Amino acid sequence: MRETSETDGIRLYHATLPMRHGFDHPAASRRTSDSLLLELTADGESGFGECAPRPYVTGETADGVSAQLRERSARGLFETLRSRPAEELVAALRTDGFSAVFGIGGGNNLVCLLELAVLDLLGRRLGRAAADLLPTTPGAPPAPGSLRISQVLDLGTHVEDFLATRGPFHFVKVKASHDLARDLATVTRLRQALGPEVPVMVDANMSWEGDQAVDHVRRLTACGVTLFEEPLRKGAYDDLRALRLSTGASVMLDESVCGLDDARAAVRAGACDAFNIRVSKCGGLFASARIAEFAREHGLAFQVGVQVAEVGPLVFAGRQLAFRLPDALTVESGQSDRYFARPLVSPPPVVDRVANTVSPAPGPGLGTVLDTAAERWAVARYTPDTDQWHGPAPRRRPRKG
Repeated sequence: MRETSETDGIRLYHATLPMRHGFDHPAASRRTSDSLLLELTADGESGFGECAPRPYVTGETADGVSAQLRERSARGLFETLRSRPAEELVAALRTDGFSAVFGIGGGNNLVCLLELAVLDLLGRRLGRAAADLLPTTPGAPPAPGSLRISQVLDLGTHVEDFLATRGPFHFVKVKASHDLARDLATVTRLRQALGPEVPVMVDANMSWEGDQAVDHVRRLTACGVTLFEEPLRKGAYDDLRALRLSTGASVMLDESVCGLDDARAAVRAGACDAFNIRVSKCGGLFASARIAEFAREHGLAFQVGVQVAEVGPLVFAGRQLAFRLPDALTVESGQSDRYFARPLVSPPPVVDRVANTVSPAPGPGLGTVLDTAAERWAVARYTPDTDQWHGPAPRRRPRKG
């Protein structure tokens, strides 16, 4: 086992950056980010992780995840990283998953936060992108040089402004309002502008019920909606099946599928046609990749989605996943370049806003490191030699990217 380096440890950050403009949908409104970021350093090499807990999705909060992390020892994590070669750890992660390999359980966001940092660290040790460390799928199409991304019309953006500023359009998601007449007019205008080829999805964020949902789906379908995301309350699998059968609508599940058990339950019930796979809510990259493979096995589609206001490593993690899953229905990719005046990572997430595409992240691991701008958000640090969590301390060294 290697000796403990004086730089080994964990730094935890809670980033609540103000957003240039808000984002509104039926389940929540957001004006700041709310992410936990983590820097894990072992043997002088650092890996970076992020999670974005949302109570209405997984029941987790950033404060709750932070408390859970600081209540437990991370000594076993460091011992595992020091005692096993990187290639062996990657093989074990592919087979058994992060929690089993490192002996760390908990909610999806806690696992995501730690797993991303470990995977980033292992990728840097091996000189390989995080995507290359995920399980391979026989017969999967090769990754392209770039991926087209979808555009999301939230409740705070007027449809005409959206059409004038957000194209070209490859896939459009419309956040439903509580005013059906408004939603019908929005979809009708989008279809007039986009023609019949661009998919248009309406995301109700669990806000419809019973006969109301049937009426909404039928009328919106007549205006040109091709897919409905999470139209009913979370986990209402039997009701979702009935809605699909009575309307012929295609349904994507998001909040209702936060793990493989949820995906199995949805498929057993015939509740959906697609999954929205988001790295943070699904418990990291390995769990997300397993859900995508499950979808393929059962003839379902999937998209690679995002939590609103991801600030750094999580954006890059989603892109790593997307390039591993080029058969995704669409890729959301996020809007950190629009939301935040100064990024917390270097290099920042780049979107080609002329073509509305993203390219693979540069470099090994996730492809980014925390910038010095993240330091103001530092909340805690862990030292393996004492096995204790402390308040943040001034940084004494530059990061190794």
